[in-house]
Amino acid sequence: MTFSQRLSPAFFADVQDKVRARAAEDDLDAVFTDDPEDVAYLTGFFHHPCERPVAVWLEATGRCVLLLPELEREHAEAQNAAAELVSYPEYPGVLPPFAALANFVGTANRRVGHTTSISYQRLAAARAELSTMEFVPTDLVTVCRYVKTPEEVALHAEAARITDLMLTAGVELVTGAVAAGRELPSEAELASYVGKVGTGTMYAEHTDVVVVSMLAGGLVYAGANSAYPHGLPSGYRLTPGDTFMLSLGCAVGGRFVEGERTFVLGEPTEEQRRFHQAVWEAQQVGGEAIRPGVECRAANATCLAVLRDAGLGGYLRHRQGHGIGLGMHEPPWLEDGDDTVLEPGMIVSNEPGIYVPGHAGYRISDSMLVTEEGAEPLTAFPRGLEDCVIPV
Repeated sequence: MTFSQRLSPAFFADVQDKVRARAAEDDLDAVFTDDPEDVAYLTGFFHHPCERPVAVWLEATGRCVLLLPELEREHAEAQNAAAELVSYPEYPGVLPPFAALANFVGTANRRVGHTTSISYQRLAAARAELSTMEFVPTDLVTVCRYVKTPEEVALHAEAARITDLMLTAGVELVTGAVAAGRELPSEAELASYVGKVGTGTMYAEHTDVVVVSMLAGGLVYAGANSAYPHGLPSGYRLTPGDTFMLSLGCAVGGRFVEGERTFVLGEPTEEQRRFHQAVWEAQQVGGEAIRPGVECRAANATCLAVLRDAGLGGYLRHRQGHGIGLGMHEPPWLEDGDDTVLEPGMIVSNEPGIYVPGHAGYRISDSMLVTEEGAEPLTAFPRGLEDCVIPV
């Protein structure tokens, strides 16, 4: 039985109605966004962002319009984009892109909320063609994306299943090399292998695979390289005694999940045991702190206090976590500066970590679905050190 990555037309109708209702509450006549994730959220159209503008115009009491270059029209139709399509011939072109939009929606005086991520150039170009309208910044589409619907949660859950398969495959590649007496894989080889497992699983088991910036893969780093929180895979070859990290994830239907585990290659030293155990405890406490009604900053403080109380605060480099959805990183942020209140249906990462210069990094991460009672991890690969030691 195959798994479809595409959401139903009813999903997009409901999403657009939710955004329209928020727009009306904020006294906006329309919402305008060129954020690729917003475009996908509102219409189901996924595309490769480039210099050619693609944008959604959503009226508070009317239509949803997708502005795109003509060369993308068939692509949008093939994806059953939930919008009226308005195209322009080419960019920069004789007909400016936003002139095509103005010709379609009219130039009546309106108050239009625009995404805060739009570039100055894009916003200036839109204002030039829609000069009778008042443009004001708004984050309402971003906020609407916080709480996932059951249909979206199903996509995240499938992404979590595949992420667990990738973690398992990474461990099996290393254990297989040890058992056969072969050369251990490099970071880059390990990263390439698990990425192929993730994408291969999707294309074998899914229909309508939605291709986004990172379909499946992640960061793999070992030894001292793992002390860089976002270090990139290198040609460094795993060595007995290394701490190494598989920081993996994938997107199903454009919805992301991440799952990260820290492993020890060989019998752990007392230092490795201490560091891994502390991060495991912080992640356990952090998961319990993620629950409805709790502010993001409070969950973050509770989680990271475990590491500070263990005397490891000097090795902290980042917050507890972040929102995850159509973006691998998106608001809300589990950090001291974010007072957003967690709600059922939100998905956030729980990923405390410490980074010891010259030695290694230790991070354990799960994507957590906030429920009515608390939160549950979508990823299930074992977290404790006893399950993350690879004998050599």
